[in-house]
Amino acid sequence: MDKVRIGIIGIGNMGTAHARYILNGEVAGAKLGAVCDTDPERIKWAKQFLSDDVKIFDNTDDLFKSGSVDAIMIATPHYDHPTIAIGAFEHNLHVLCEKPAGVYTKQVREMNEAAEKTDRVFSMMYNQRTNPIYQKVRDLVQSGELGEIKRTIWIITNWYRSQSYYDSGGWRATWAGEGGGVLLNQDPHQLDLWQWMTGMPKRVRAFCAFGKYHDIEVEDDVTAYVEYENGATGLFVTSTGEAPGTNRFEVSADRGKLVVERDKLTFWRLRTPERQFNREYKGAFGQPECWECDIPIRGVETAHKGITQNWVNAILKGEELIAPGVEGIKGLEISNAMHLSTWIDDWVDIPVDEELFYTELKKRIDSSTYVKTEKRIVSDLDGTY
Repeated sequence: MDKVRIGIIGIGNMGTAHARYILNGEVAGAKLGAVCDTDPERIKWAKQFLSDDVKIFDNTDDLFKSGSVDAIMIATPHYDHPTIAIGAFEHNLHVLCEKPAGVYTKQVREMNEAAEKTDRVFSMMYNQRTNPIYQKVRDLVQSGELGEIKRTIWIITNWYRSQSYYDSGGWRATWAGEGGGVLLNQDPHQLDLWQWMTGMPKRVRAFCAFGKYHDIEVEDDVTAYVEYENGATGLFVTSTGEAPGTNRFEVSADRGKLVVERDKLTFWRLRTPERQFNREYKGAFGQPECWECDIPIRGVETAHKGITQNWVNAILKGEELIAPGVEGIKGLEISNAMHLSTWIDDWVDIPVDEELFYTELKKRIDSSTYVKTEKRIVSDLDGTY
């Protein structure tokens, strides 16, 4: 095989963007073979703007059985991601899934188990893993250059969204349609990067505010505290209701401190590790000598196209994946823990109690009085599509 025939399931904003760069030949070895959507308006768009050799489907079963594709990209509402991926694996298709991997870890774990039973290539669209700044942070942490981590802090509040944004689609900002708010829609990238760079926390205490700044039923403001196995702590602050917002990531460790802000990485490096200095210094108010270092960053962020190219290369050439699909559960584990901690008003250990989370989520879906009429609600919990 010298070309991977790709089918895109869900041709809304992201699905359409993926279709365009594949059609434009911007991913070597990729060919758009088909698109699929349940919305008649999107089907109409596809018939009008796509070439005749791109097949169009209004259901996944027909696409899977058609033999017209070797692989699929999933760009549907969140609840459907695992179900579609499992169906694709059962038909021996490669899968690239948009974030998040799903809404709750129970369904994502089932997706991962299905993936592991096949030899198909499974990747997540964690496009920010292609950012050389975050790659360098991960390298500095994993190489031991920073020493043992003491604290991580991510303030990511530059996700401002207006009420009109939330009103634009019936599935947005509802428990039944989206399964959450800022944690499920905007923050999957940061939650993934957070654990990818500095590891998974062992427990979480979170405070989610639901509809604090908007007329929505899900969270639009979150402050969460986490603890790591080694005793380090972390803080994650996010919102869609602040303007201007902030995007600042900080890691404090034994050998210094890293700060990522405004597309720049700065390393305050201690000449003597703090724990060593603390043991050896005999004065009153001294502190380790510190150097402010500008870390050279090589490469460019290739974003969505980069992840797609990497996935295609993995299929054709066996290239190592930047974002393996089975890792999608990790960031979701953290967001599930943040939701559950708020709902039960207590600490939540990781791994999350999957049954308890699902029960609490279902309660919010069943008791919802929030009504949208603009577009259909899509949910695998009540069997509608």
